[in-house]
Amino acid sequence: MTMSPNPQQPHLNVAQTSDYRESYANSVQVRVSVWDFQLVFGLALSESPDQVTIRNHQSIFLSPQQAKALWNVLGQNISQYEQAFGVLNLEPQSHNFPQGPVN
Repeated sequence: MTMSPNPQQPHLNVAQTSDYRESYANSVQVRVSVWDFQLVFGLALSESPDQVTIRNHQSIFLSPQQAKALWNVLGQNISQYEQAFGVLNLEPQSHNFPQGPVN
């Protein structure tokens, strides 16, 4: 028995469910257990120079395998983005958000 080097991939149909929605998040928290990864998406708002409020609005659970697949896809897409638009620099991690109005 020989395995085909390029097995035929099934045709993939993608459709949105009736409760599909899009949201913006500038905060993602990752929680990990033996069974799954939980991504908690939210909106971080600076209400004053010394206070930040994060309003979580969506939680997604992934199997460890799907989390790793997501990691790979994000890495590939970030690499392509940086090739097209330049290197993304992450600001130093701190507990204080930049002062001033948040738009």
